[in-house]
Amino acid sequence: MGRPPKGSRDLIKAINRNLVLNLIQSRGPLSRTDIARLSGLSLAAVSEITGELIAAGLIREVGTGESSGGRRPILLRLNPQAGFVVGVKLMKDAIASALTDLDAKVLHHRVTPLRSARLTQVLRAIVRAVEATIAESGVERSRVLGIGIGMAGVVDGESGICRYSPFFGWRNVQIAEPIAAHFGIPVYLENDVNTLTIAEQWFGYGRDVEHFVVVTVGRGIGAGIVVNGQFYRGALGGAGELGHITLIEDGPLCDCGKRGCLEALAADPAVLRAARAAIARGEPTRLAEADPLTLEAVVAAAEAGDELARKLLADSGRWLGMGIAILVNLLNPQLVIVGGEGVRAGEWRFGPMREALRAHAFDGLADELQVVLEPAGDETWARGAACVVLGELFKSPVHRRTQQDWVPIPA
Repeated sequence: MGRPPKGSRDLIKAINRNLVLNLIQSRGPLSRTDIARLSGLSLAAVSEITGELIAAGLIREVGTGESSGGRRPILLRLNPQAGFVVGVKLMKDAIASALTDLDAKVLHHRVTPLRSARLTQVLRAIVRAVEATIAESGVERSRVLGIGIGMAGVVDGESGICRYSPFFGWRNVQIAEPIAAHFGIPVYLENDVNTLTIAEQWFGYGRDVEHFVVVTVGRGIGAGIVVNGQFYRGALGGAGELGHITLIEDGPLCDCGKRGCLEALAADPAVLRAARAAIARGEPTRLAEADPLTLEAVVAAAEAGDELARKLLADSGRWLGMGIAILVNLLNPQLVIVGGEGVRAGEWRFGPMREALRAHAFDGLADELQVVLEPAGDETWARGAACVVLGELFKSPVHRRTQQDWVPIPA
């Protein structure tokens, strides 16, 4: 049998190189012998690949390990300073951006006000925010490997297109390519909840978990899904719109224009709407004195013994638990990570959520389910967007997203 074509040999070499790099990133520090055992590659192949990775500055030797007889093995680990990435969280009125190293450690973070919803102005604002983030971090621009952008709505990550934005009213607009054209590096667009899910998969609670979901609660409610160890986007990038399942026909009006959505019953604005309605009815509550009326004010009132505040948070939690139970019944995950700004409501919301989840989950599916809470502020969302780039860097060449031809930001 003849040798495989050069293209095939190069692909096999790239796959093996990626396998070694991923093992070091996820399980390091490791010796070359450890890598050979875990990867199934020969020790000679591992030595060649690790030599190339050291020469490229991607990994480094970090001392010696325990010896089982003979010379102590030299340990290898990822060099987190080999490159840097920028993550951007695009919000309705602001842009949060963060620069991280290859271990997803945030080295610099900033929030930039956003004063226009026009596409061209938003793209320019993102560019300025990224440039300021890099400059303020002190990292040379040439060492930035890529940019990740997270935003709410239906996002086609493969093409870098926002199919629908509830904040800006955009439909089918290109986001990634104009920014990639400006910086000359890969730019990846993703739904914002998906960015947190990717971050959890690579660096958080979801690491080495085959089946898990991330549910975010705050201004809205969304879900990110990992099945069989693979991140799931859906056919159009719209998987995980948990907030828009209908729980009450003809229920409260949702921002999406429909009624009775989970988001209209359980998200932070729903709690505040219910509080205002109760105040208008003259119900006794210290929330009538809150100025402004915020979720923090509701939580503070609950902690001070206000019965209405406690009821509002508990109602929100029960609806949320019912929504998550639907996910559990459909997907049977091992782990549910609940994140977002709304986590600051604490047990007043999430105690009832757990009770409702277990009450509505199908028999046995919640028995061994792990549920964890993880707050997320602007920096966390931006870090999540950066992890989209890191995920692409560590992904196998077979599955890595390709970049389209770059087009400039329109005038």
